[in-house]
Amino acid sequence: MATYYDQNKYNLLREEYEFFRFQRYNYTLENDTLSVKFYFSLDDKFFFTPSFEIPSNEMYDWNNLDDSYLDTLIFNIGMVELVSYWKLACPKKVYIAPHRLDEKQILWWKKLYFNGLGEFFYLNGIKENVNDFMEIIPEGEFSCEKINIELKEKTLVPIGGGKDSVVTVELLKNKMPIIPMIINPRGATKECVETAGFSLEQTAIVKRNLDSTMLRMNNEGFLNGHTPFSALLAFYTILIGFATNSKYIALSNESSANEPTVPDTEVNHQYSKSIAFENDFRSYVDEYISSEIQYFSFLRPLNEVQIARFFSRNKDYYKVFKSCNVGSKTDSWCGKCPKCLFTWIIMSPFISQEELTDIFGKNLLEDNDLIPILKQLNGDVDVKPFECVGTVEEVNACLEYCQMSKDERQKSMSMNDLLSQYDETNNLPEHFESILKDNISNL
Repeated sequence: MATYYDQNKYNLLREEYEFFRFQRYNYTLENDTLSVKFYFSLDDKFFFTPSFEIPSNEMYDWNNLDDSYLDTLIFNIGMVELVSYWKLACPKKVYIAPHRLDEKQILWWKKLYFNGLGEFFYLNGIKENVNDFMEIIPEGEFSCEKINIELKEKTLVPIGGGKDSVVTVELLKNKMPIIPMIINPRGATKECVETAGFSLEQTAIVKRNLDSTMLRMNNEGFLNGHTPFSALLAFYTILIGFATNSKYIALSNESSANEPTVPDTEVNHQYSKSIAFENDFRSYVDEYISSEIQYFSFLRPLNEVQIARFFSRNKDYYKVFKSCNVGSKTDSWCGKCPKCLFTWIIMSPFISQEELTDIFGKNLLEDNDLIPILKQLNGDVDVKPFECVGTVEEVNACLEYCQMSKDERQKSMSMNDLLSQYDETNNLPEHFESILKDNISNL
């Protein structure tokens, strides 16, 4: 549940706390386990030390990455980690001590922070613009070194525990060598990987830890809200990609993620899943990290209806996949949130009501408490839920389809049009595109 503030509180905090500093980071590589800690400061009054660890696994080739290359990869992860701590008070100045940034990089990071925090600003009633909301001041003496390593024809596939990454794994696993990747494994992510035929020993795992001081401050009335997690994931995948010598990183973000959450604005809960971010990220990686590694979304040409159709053919996952953020800690569907209701709706043309009821524990369309959420999803109210949900067009097509007779369904232009779509605005390498197009022809 979002906490609502106002412009006045935002301004007061910015006056009280003048700066945020990315002080440094350190890392150790012992027994093939990489341990990393970041050091952040809010006005030298609060200090944060988030960390992550990559446990040893024979798939990693750490000898291939010298210290300067690790510095490049880790520093950039720190640059995206810091936004979760900066947003507590949103100070005007952000000092970056570990390395130098050029002017183009500064503009790139400001754009990511601003757009990635679009939901945060909107829900908290904060009026800002990309030029004035922060000043990034580099203090480092040296820029990071660009990585020059030739990678192998392997593909890293991040697994989130939902239907999208399941579809990516199932379409690719028999076509090429793939490595599943999980940040902070939980029931659904582990079970999806195992259902796909991989063991956890065959999976790249990142154990990420938030700083407890930040969590405490969130509860004490400092500013709080959504941050661009998928951008964070993107930088982690680059590190894991080099550690595993994997040339390709195949995300599972669909074309539907490009639709703004708030109509006629750029406020998008899924900004860091959008093609706009993907293009920006690819350009940044190519210029400042490596021209060898290829980051893209394998499902970008598809919409949510097509993904649901693909997923429906993989019944082994029905009992294990979970997309509900509310129920993530208990590995369950809460049955009360926009994500649960959207997932029910988008799968309803392809999975029977009996099977859906078995998955969710009840028929969500019979729950009157969900009517306000339904109105957000189907466009009866202007603003969509701030969740990873599909477009209004997709929701309505599925709802209408389920009300049709068998004969009417065969003639449904809206559903047939959605199932035959292919978004050409994507970054798929040619052989990945060939795999996807071959499968679309069977929908």
